[in-house]
Amino acid sequence: MKPYVICHMMSSIDGHALTDGWDRPFKKNAGALYETLAQQFKFDAWICGRVTMQEIAHGDGYPAGLATGPIPRTHHFAVRDAACYAVSIDPHGKVAWKSNQALDSHVVAVVTEAVSDDYLAYLQSIKVSYIFGGKTEIDLAQVVTILATELGTERLIVEGGPHVSGSFVNAGLVDEISVLILPLIDGRGEHPASFEITQEAWTKPTYLSLASAEVQDGGAVWLRYKK
Repeated sequence: MKPYVICHMMSSIDGHALTDGWDRPFKKNAGALYETLAQQFKFDAWICGRVTMQEIAHGDGYPAGLATGPIPRTHHFAVRDAACYAVSIDPHGKVAWKSNQALDSHVVAVVTEAVSDDYLAYLQSIKVSYIFGGKTEIDLAQVVTILATELGTERLIVEGGPHVSGSFVNAGLVDEISVLILPLIDGRGEHPASFEITQEAWTKPTYLSLASAEVQDGGAVWLRYKK
């Protein structure tokens, strides 16, 4: 059982994903348009990597010494009936959540069995759900199966960053690619590509069919591709 997976990105014309250094009004308008288009997918879960989730969580760390003993490496669901889930790919347990909500969605942390007992105890204390995606590395196929079977997830939207998006594509889990191409070129070397994992990790190209192309206000173009 697998949910329908959409990878939703925004990119400069030359394929770069990060918005650092962009003019504030341009960046704000692009972000608003990106979120407006995302809502058209009517998803019941969205997923991001650790770096993106740290920006959303705004936490500065979590207390040490919370675990009174070893915590079993079994999935923990504080909520099973949320309207939407915010899924955080956080293998080593570094995102310091302040609550169990992120952008009006219940937080589900995806960790490995190598995570600390203190971190699991902390998540339990603030009623954040967590699932184990593998022993030392995250198996994304396993993750999406758990989300579907345990939480009933039917439509999952992947919103980055570039490594998470690239990993989903490379694993063959993505049913649809959505890319908002913005009217700027930004070839600065520190900006990654929209889909980026190590060259050694890519197994083969992913071939897609264009489903739609729509010009947006301000000159952006919204492209949707399906497998």
